[in-house]
Amino acid sequence: MANDDGYRRGRHVVSAMHVHLVFVTKYRRGVFDDAMLDYCERVMRKVCEDFEAELKEFNGERDHVHLLVHYPPKVSISRLVNSLKGVSARRLRYEFTGRVNRSIMHGHFWSPSYFAASCGGAPLSIIRQYIEQQQRPA
Repeated sequence: MANDDGYRRGRHVVSAMHVHLVFVTKYRRGVFDDAMLDYCERVMRKVCEDFEAELKEFNGERDHVHLLVHYPPKVSISRLVNSLKGVSARRLRYEFTGRVNRSIMHGHFWSPSYFAASCGGAPLSIIRQYIEQQQRPA
């Protein structure tokens, strides 16, 4: 798990990998209210724990959610996203059946697409400069 310095330490790896994820509801339907967002956050925290990841930040609006996830290098982002969206859709549909009308969303809760961006650490320009300045052997 993560230490106070923000690095995850494993047997053979030290890492600091963060991803910013955005999930949008199907047809951008504005279905979320505060109670649904709280429930969604709890569900997504549990999914992250199952992947040995940590949900650092969560928030949303009526039609989308933002997540900041600190994850280990062994985790594939696409598998994490698939699980986050699948589990949360099932649980939200079950818990808030009246609010999530399946016929309006044609059986789907989330849009099939998502946004993912790596974040944290130095900007790419600084990393590029650092690599360029390495002392290459002659």
